Amino acid sequence: MTASNTACATRTMQIRIYGSLKESITDGPGFRYAVFTQGCPHQCDGCHNPDSHDFTSGELVDADDLLADILANPLLDGLTLSGGEPFMQAEVCAWLARNARQNGLNVIVYSGYTYEEILENAPWQPGWQALLEQADILIDGRYEKSRRSLNLRFRGSANQRAIDVHASLNSGKAVLYPL
Repeated sequence: MTASNTACATRTMQIRIYGSLKESITDGPGFRYAVFTQGCPHQCDGCHNPDSHDFTSGELVDADDLLADILANPLLDGLTLSGGEPFMQAEVCAWLARNARQNGLNVIVYSGYTYEEILENAPWQPGWQALLEQADILIDGRYEKSRRSLNLRFRGSANQRAIDVHASLNSGKAVLYPL
């Protein structure tokens, strides 16, 4: 094996992020590490992270380094993957989520896609099914400025739902998670 082949064989996964919060209480229940992915196709009017829409901006980081940073805090309850759109980087997000769960953290994924859209597209979108299966809670649906509400926990507009992913996958229909 040549040196260049060795380098490719040992290269770690990377994720493009808009930013992160090492300690958040606003991105889901409990004390959380929030990762904001870079790149979003939805372009929701009134999005709270409009600078995360561009797919080429942000910072490219090694997923191993990000996971180490997440696991370094023993006080965390969970990991939140938000955006941008986490399903645009589903494979690496699924890897992060799986490792977080294996280390006792719960996982919340925010997506502009609905639960039904994710299921419908998962067969041909790499990593979508894996990311969905690693999520404990999915906050789904595009932000709708006209349906904005400050009375919703962890959601911005009334059309967005908190989905109990495992109960939903077991029942074959979306089951709401009580927030």
